[in-house]
Amino acid sequence: MLRLNRREALLASALAVVEGTRADAESGSVQQPPTGFIDAHSHIWSRDIQTYPLANGNTLADLQPPSFTAEELMKVARPLGIDRVVLIQHHPYHGWDNSYLTDTAKDAPDVFRIVGMVNDAEPSPEIEMRRLLKQHVTSFRITPQLRGASQWLIGPGMVAMWNCAAETRQSMGCLINPEDLPAVDQMCERFPETPVVIDHFARIGVDGEIRDSDVKKLCRLARHSHTYVKISAFYALGKKKPPYDDLIPMIRRVYESFGPQRLMWASDCPYQLDGVNSYRASLDLIRHRLEFLTEEDRNWLLRDTANNVYFADF
Repeated sequence: MLRLNRREALLASALAVVEGTRADAESGSVQQPPTGFIDAHSHIWSRDIQTYPLANGNTLADLQPPSFTAEELMKVARPLGIDRVVLIQHHPYHGWDNSYLTDTAKDAPDVFRIVGMVNDAEPSPEIEMRRLLKQHVTSFRITPQLRGASQWLIGPGMVAMWNCAAETRQSMGCLINPEDLPAVDQMCERFPETPVVIDHFARIGVDGEIRDSDVKKLCRLARHSHTYVKISAFYALGKKKPPYDDLIPMIRRVYESFGPQRLMWASDCPYQLDGVNSYRASLDLIRHRLEFLTEEDRNWLLRDTANNVYFADF
C-alpha cells in the first residue's frame, strides 16, 4: 500500500506538469523547458527498508531526518516554483543501490533526474553506467571519501567511467574539498570532453573561512569548457546562516569565471532545512540578493544550466 500511494502521488505530480504544458499548447504558447525552476541537488530516502534496504549498518534510527521522501521534498519545493529536481544517491544510507531513486524517476520521469553511483572498483563500471542511463541516471557522484585522496581518481575503473561519460554525456559529479581541486583539474585536462560538475563550490568555506587561494583553484577549472559548478549548500558554508551575504563575493568570482551558463543553483535538501536555514532562504539568495545577475542569468542558474546538464536528450 505504501508503494502504491507513493507511485500515485508522484504520477499525479508528473501529470500536473504535463497537463500544464498541454494547456499552453492549446493556447498556442508552449514553452520548453517548463517555466518552473530546477533544484539541481537534493537527497531523498525512504523508511520502506523492506523494499529499499539500508546499507553500511544503518537502521531506521540512523536516518536524519527520520523521513525525507520524494513527496516530502516536493511539498517543500513546488510552492516556491521548483517543478523539477535532480536526486543525488546517498551512499551512507543506500550504498551502491540506486533503486529508490530510479524507481522514483520511473514514476515521474518529467520531474526527476538522478546523480547515481557505481562502484569503480568493480570490473567494467561503464556497462552499469550505460544501463542506468536508460533509468534517468544522467550523472554519477564520485568522491575521495570512499577511496582516499591519493587513490580515488587513478584506478582503471575510474578511467573507464571518465571515458564512458565523454561518450554518453553523463557528467562526473565531484563531491570534493578544495585540496582535491588540482586532481580534478588534471582529470579535466586528460578527458576534455567529459562533463564535470563540482558540488557545493568544492565545499569552500565549510570551516567558516573562504580562502582566496581556494577560490582561485576553483575558478581555474573554468578553462575546461565542459566543467560546471553548483551554487549550493549555503547552510554549510561561511557563516552558515541566512541571508548568506558573506558568500556573495565568492559567487561573483565564480560567476565571472564560468559565466551563468555553467552555474546551477541547488538546495542540498534535506540538510538545508535545519534551524535558521530554509529552502526559501537558499532560493532567495539567487532570486533577490545577487544584484549583478540579469534576469536571464537567474534563469540559467535556476533552470537552464541544470536542464542542459541533466534533463536534455541523452
